[in-house]
Amino acid sequence: MSLDTFYLQFQGLVLPRETQSVDSLNFVHEFKFEDDDVLAVTFPKSGTVWMQEILPLILNDGDLTPIQTIPNWDRTPWLEETRLSLVVDQLKPPRGLVTHFHYDLMPASFHQSKAKVIYVMRNPKDVIVSFYYFHQMAGFLEDPGTFDEFLDKFLDGKLAFGKWTDHVKSWKNAKLGDRIMFISFEEMKEDLPAAVRRMSTFLGKNLSEEVIHKIAEHCSFDAMKNNPMSNFSLVPKVYMDSDKSQFLRKGVAGDWRKHFTSEQLSRFRSIISKDLEGESFTLPWSLD
Repeated sequence: MSLDTFYLQFQGLVLPRETQSVDSLNFVHEFKFEDDDVLAVTFPKSGTVWMQEILPLILNDGDLTPIQTIPNWDRTPWLEETRLSLVVDQLKPPRGLVTHFHYDLMPASFHQSKAKVIYVMRNPKDVIVSFYYFHQMAGFLEDPGTFDEFLDKFLDGKLAFGKWTDHVKSWKNAKLGDRIMFISFEEMKEDLPAAVRRMSTFLGKNLSEEVIHKIAEHCSFDAMKNNPMSNFSLVPKVYMDSDKSQFLRKGVAGDWRKHFTSEQLSRFRSIISKDLEGESFTLPWSLD
């Protein structure tokens, strides 16, 4: 199959046809952000689904109803996907949304609003590994080939949503002031209650310690893996084949060590370092 079977071109990026369309991208362009909206921004496989679990609980003071009754793609929809236009009128304020978009693709209303952003970063070596397995099980994405071939595509920006470095740079250099908070996947893994506490403070929610720990408990990997509203088991097998790889596979930090050869690590380090040359921000992990 040709790449056009799987992807459409948009602003220099390739996007999956199964989840994005010309209509959905036009809808985003006209989308009206409200001042109390909260947008979780991630590069794919960096904690998006985790944030779809966490955000509704923080915004609803720990009420479990959303995560127990509404599939994650409808309770915290993707800004750029076709589902948004179908469910946007059902979202109650404050609305939680997620996106893989670069900063420069955000609609005009975002810049005119006071909507807040939580940007979740993940070690790109783990992103590559997770993305590789996702391509194996997702019927709407191209076959990933070998891990070495997939690594080259990632570094060249030839996968959905482009280069990881371009994505990070676009949001790290965004002039959003106190509207944006940065947190890493690894911070969340190390101490989820502390991460939930940071996010709730950023969002102006004065949650009790009891509620914070309740949220962390229900947003653990095991809890999400066993929640049909969160584990994508409701998705037909033709789109996501869990026999090939589980959607919620491991949810760990450092799994890349089992996949990278020394040569691949050297290639990765060289290209990522060059892409980030001259940037004023630093990454929370070593490229080694």
